[in-house]
Amino acid sequence: MDTKTLGKRLKYQRSLKGYTQEKLSEASTVGIRTIQRIEKEEVMPHMQTVQLLADSLQISIEDLIVVDNPNEEVIQKKWMLLFHATPFLGFIIPFSNIFFPLFLWIYKANDNPLYNQHGKAIVNFHCSLTLYIIISLLLFFLIPGYNYFLTGVIVLFALVITIRNIISSLSTNFCSYPLSIPFLK
Repeated sequence: MDTKTLGKRLKYQRSLKGYTQEKLSEASTVGIRTIQRIEKEEVMPHMQTVQLLADSLQISIEDLIVVDNPNEEVIQKKWMLLFHATPFLGFIIPFSNIFFPLFLWIYKANDNPLYNQHGKAIVNFHCSLTLYIIISLLLFFLIPGYNYFLTGVIVLFALVITIRNIISSLSTNFCSYPLSIPFLK
């Protein structure tokens, strides 16, 4: 059973003790609606409420509270840095801005939903940018001289967005890659 959240852990521990939500409510003096909302993940209760529930179930508070593993968080930040920074290899090895993130995404997508989400966003963005650069270079035949300006703007845009997303993903686990064509869904 997946017990990675407070609500799931509460429901699991309550079931182990054979308590209904009503019985737990009576034993803990926590309202039944509050218990229902905690189990449905609709609210994050105060520590005092969690303590009352743990005491009533005769378990420690650590059996209910999900404590993030700091080592796991450090590892996650390293993977996020690797995901978002590998596209810079595209300046050295052609198309590695797509292939390295793609291989990382294939390798890590099932390990963490965050890796799956960020990996797809990165691959979509750099596939889109590569397509935009190819189109801008082909424009040389239609408007010679101006396509270099357009290509430079695309490369500068890619640099700014990639650096912004490295910083954002490391601090908030959020990334935003505008103008991406959703090749991977």
